[in-house]
Amino acid sequence: MFKQFTENINGHQVYLLSSLGIFLVFFIVVAVMLFRLRKTHIDHMSALPLADGDTPTPNTLIP
Repeated sequence: MFKQFTENINGHQVYLLSSLGIFLVFFIVVAVMLFRLRKTHIDHMSALPLADGDTPTPNTLIP
């Protein structure tokens, strides 16, 4: 199936295939980053909008 696309590439189809490739790479990178997040970091970030002006100390920040 992909062989048909690569054999008959005209000038404007290069943009089509490159944009698809960029989207897929970006989607995969974001998915990998999402699965690597720590649960404590997610909890910390979800509590930020509800904090009453408390500033976190440097040792409570998560890298």
